[in-house]
Amino acid sequence: MRDLACVIHVHSTWSDGTGTVPQIMRAAAKADVDVVLLTDHDTLAARDHGQEGWHGDVLLLVGEEVTPDENHYLAFGIDTVIRKQGRTPADVCAAVEAQGGFGFAAHPFSQGSKLFKRRGIPFRDLDCLAGLELWSFVNDTGQSIERWRDVVKFLATPNRYVDHPPVLNVRTWDELCRERPVVAIGGLDAHQVGLRIWHWVPLRLMSYKRSFRHIRTHVLIDGEPSRNTVFTALREGRCYIAMDSLAPARGFTFESDGGTLRVRLPHEARIRLLRDGEEVTSASGNSLDHAVDGRGAYRVEAYLHAYGRERTWILSNPLYV
Repeated sequence: MRDLACVIHVHSTWSDGTGTVPQIMRAAAKADVDVVLLTDHDTLAARDHGQEGWHGDVLLLVGEEVTPDENHYLAFGIDTVIRKQGRTPADVCAAVEAQGGFGFAAHPFSQGSKLFKRRGIPFRDLDCLAGLELWSFVNDTGQSIERWRDVVKFLATPNRYVDHPPVLNVRTWDELCRERPVVAIGGLDAHQVGLRIWHWVPLRLMSYKRSFRHIRTHVLIDGEPSRNTVFTALREGRCYIAMDSLAPARGFTFESDGGTLRVRLPHEARIRLLRDGEEVTSASGNSLDHAVDGRGAYRVEAYLHAYGRERTWILSNPLYV
């Protein structure tokens, strides 16, 4: 299968981002991104204005972030904007499915930030979900920062500051996966916070290009890159989360070969194989083979040592045995 590096949960000037779609796509090309999944708030304007499709070598796919007060939802494969007023989280999920679409709860475990005096924006009904944003670059990092000097550290060297997805996020996801498949993605919530003056953005606290180098969702597709092949891979969970700023993750595979689970990495790392959230074996190197010894949801975590401590590099979606 072909491995595509995607950045998901990106905002443009069609909602509250500071970059236009052409600017975002130029940033994606410079960051070696294959696919951008745009999710402006409550609009499909980029698609309606003919911007979905290829921009040079980078594919733009347009979705919508449905944004009631809470319960934000990243919707893809829809034809019209999803009405949010007066709808429960389950209603929103159902409305997306009624259009033949699918989606992911955005920052579903959001707890807010005391430092920035912002309340959380959690997703309150996990039972209706078939997918969720497990690791959110902006939200999860923002709520963990307690001092202004740490804000400066994050903006200066985010790859030194970000280390692991929150334990609560992963634990809750494992609990859900014991009951049914729930696809996990990594998201950015990238707005390129800054100051835009006419066509210029002279102040950028975190540029799109810098954001795009960190948490990515890699999709494994059959055939050529397209709206259909990328969306099909995401629906089916043929994807994994990677912190590509630590090391390029393309080449990672996690497969079932008869009664054996096989893990292959493009670089040596510490590998953990988990079943239903509990470790069953581990290894150091670029491969791990394990004979299946019980039913459950098996997934892989890989860690690299960088900037003085061990950090999460790769998180797979589960294989169900």
